[in-house]
Amino acid sequence: MPSTPSGAAAASTDALAQDPNLPPVAVPPEDLKRESRWTPAKIALWAGIALLGGVAWTMLAIVRGETVNAMWFVFAAVCTYLIGYRFYSKVIERHLTKPDDRRATPAEVKADGKDYVPTDRRVLYGHHFAAIAGAGPLVGPVLAAQMGYLPGTIWIIVGVVLAGAVQDYLVLFFSMRRGGRTIGQMARDELGRVGGTAAMIAALLIMIIIVAILALVVVNALGESPWGVFSVSMTIPIALFMGVYLRFIRPGRITEVSIIGFVLLMLAIIGGGWVASTEWGYAMFHLDRTTIAWGIIIYGFVAAVLPVWLLLAPRDYLSTFMKIGVIVMLAGAVVLVRPEISVPAISEFANSELGPVVSGSLFPFLFVTIACGALSGFHALIASGTTPKLVEKERQTRVIGYGGMLMESFVAIMALVAAISLDRGIYFAMNSSAAMTGGTVEGAVAFVNSLGLTGVNLTPEMLTSTAAAVGEESIVSRTGGAPTLALGLANIMQQLFGGAALAGFWYHFAIMFEALFILTAVDAGTRVARFMLQDSIGNVLPKFKDVSWRPGVWICTAIMVAGWGAILIMGVTDPLGGINTLFPLFGIANQLLAAIALAVVLAIVAKRGAFRWLWIVALPLAFAAVVTITASMYKIFSPVPQVGYWANHFAFKDALAAGETSFGTATSVEAMEAVVRNTFVQGMLSIIFVSLAIVVIAISVGVTIRAIRRGGGTDAEDPAVPSRRFAPAGFVATRAERAIEAEWSEHDAERDVASPAGRAGH
Repeated sequence: MPSTPSGAAAASTDALAQDPNLPPVAVPPEDLKRESRWTPAKIALWAGIALLGGVAWTMLAIVRGETVNAMWFVFAAVCTYLIGYRFYSKVIERHLTKPDDRRATPAEVKADGKDYVPTDRRVLYGHHFAAIAGAGPLVGPVLAAQMGYLPGTIWIIVGVVLAGAVQDYLVLFFSMRRGGRTIGQMARDELGRVGGTAAMIAALLIMIIIVAILALVVVNALGESPWGVFSVSMTIPIALFMGVYLRFIRPGRITEVSIIGFVLLMLAIIGGGWVASTEWGYAMFHLDRTTIAWGIIIYGFVAAVLPVWLLLAPRDYLSTFMKIGVIVMLAGAVVLVRPEISVPAISEFANSELGPVVSGSLFPFLFVTIACGALSGFHALIASGTTPKLVEKERQTRVIGYGGMLMESFVAIMALVAAISLDRGIYFAMNSSAAMTGGTVEGAVAFVNSLGLTGVNLTPEMLTSTAAAVGEESIVSRTGGAPTLALGLANIMQQLFGGAALAGFWYHFAIMFEALFILTAVDAGTRVARFMLQDSIGNVLPKFKDVSWRPGVWICTAIMVAGWGAILIMGVTDPLGGINTLFPLFGIANQLLAAIALAVVLAIVAKRGAFRWLWIVALPLAFAAVVTITASMYKIFSPVPQVGYWANHFAFKDALAAGETSFGTATSVEAMEAVVRNTFVQGMLSIIFVSLAIVVIAISVGVTIRAIRRGGGTDAEDPAVPSRRFAPAGFVATRAERAIEAEWSEHDAERDVASPAGRAGH
């Protein structure tokens, strides 16, 4: 039944009368107001943070000599994140989301022990962060370092505060208010049949591409690496143990199980090196890429159908220890070691379409190359997939959605610092394709020195000694970003821990860390893909919308796994390497999906009547739309083969027709035919993706304008249900929250005495 925002608010207030027999389920408004009051100590603290951040940005952007100290990147990022979270996200919470902890979340209302499970906010933060933090924040900034450090730094830090974290937070909150619906189903509800159908098709197709590429990066990182395969595999039984421990053995003991899981994870990492050195371990875990790909496909299916508390949530929480731990450790090492960065703020390739690492000029390709580190459409799928079905209380969405994205941005900044801390000659030797370097040390030296880079004089000894130091046969043309990040991390960490003798350990540790980092996005992505397909089919066959109906779960999971699994196998067996084939499409598709998600959010905010604050969503939407549509036009219409899919397609097709047996990067007829086939697929998908995105954005703008004219719109939120549980909003409970927790503990103890059968309400 249609209602105005004010009517919805009144109805919600009436529906949320609390059970007088229960302790409070929310912190009273007067206590929230009291805790937010400014004191001299708070003023001094935030003034200090602002001052330090201002100095750091000044050193990076204005006071630049021949080198810049890497510690300023850490200070600029952390200070900006703190200010953005404390002030900007509060504005969003106050004027756009307006959470109410008296209202039960879907995890409480629909609790089924499988997909809808009230989950401790710390565990859920770990799951959410692990799920969203995939290949993008690691690989994208490394590739974008070609254009200099300053454009990427500004976009990663400022972009996340104004765009990426805004999208993640709002999609998570609005999905939670709609029973945990996927972004495609939300689009159908808010934009109508045409806009919703376009968004659903785009989301499903893009999701298949994204998960396949995430899995492909894992395959390339673990291929023929017994250490990595063993350590990553061990995280599965460890997670299963943690899930059972937390569910049945010691319920609620988060700190306890965290310590146990961390110790077991460290043993798995250390043990991986020992197992890989044994004859039996090498034979068992030294797997080729195709075998690993099939293993990931099977794992993706199993992870998507098991109860979320058993494998997915504890495994992602476990992975978060390593992800955040390594990044914080790297940040600390940067501050202590203080490496000097000699990379120019804006490089020679910023305005060139023919860069040796990535093709295309700074605008728009810097933004789509960095992708997930600042803004990611994939996050909208997670934020409207698993996470909204697990949130305990509404106020927790800010720390999980906005805060989780800030941490991913920090990962991206650390990846950028690791890349630019390397010698520029080594960086280009590693990230230029084998077609440019010939795949040899001599070829790489000749190619890099021919670029005319200021201050760069690469020698063969520099490449051979660097490779030997980290236990690699060669570091030439190790494209894809992951090896560069591993080498940068190893160079920084060995200066602080272990010296040159441990450089090899840190390098292989980083390779394994990256594989673990990305794999967690694959399992969560598969589950979200299943939710999306169930929602889509459910519009025709309503039974599929029931996520507890096991036949629907198995059928939809199998379809989505088959989709991304087929592309994964194609990428693994591609004669030119799957990353070269698929990664260019990843960035644009991911950013187009972000524009679609922001378009849906814009319509929702307009219907809620928050017209004065529409700019919070409209600003990132406009920027994302301009960037991604422009990038798509370049990819479709550019006559430069290195940039345009169709230009590349016809160049290779004409070469084949002329009887050529090698051309460009292809050294055989088979490889040339693969380029023709792959560029055709890329070109067609680019046309489909950008067309669907334009349709969704146009319809969203129309819906928004109509909502403004009418003073609001139809409230599509689920009916409000009173909550019967309490949990703090942040990681650390405030004084008022601790007092309410004490009341609940006393209430639960009294109930357990009266009814030993259990705690049904809390």
